[in-house]
Amino acid sequence: MGTLTIRLDDRLEKELAKLAKKARRPKSEIAREALRRQVAIQRFRQLRKQALPFAEAAGYLSDEDVFRDIS
Repeated sequence: MGTLTIRLDDRLEKELAKLAKKARRPKSEIAREALRRQVAIQRFRQLRKQALPFAEAAGYLSDEDVFRDIS
């Protein structure tokens, strides 16, 4: 397992501490969860960008086009 050290401004540190206390979870667990979500979002955006030319060629110009064909 790797280690990451980051600096937080005072406001973010206080918000994180408050959230951790309320959730009864360690700050590091909350930070890992947030980082996992951000990585997943960035990966999704990359994949979407790669797929976009193929989708447009197939006539999918919006999310609504995709969902229309799914239902």
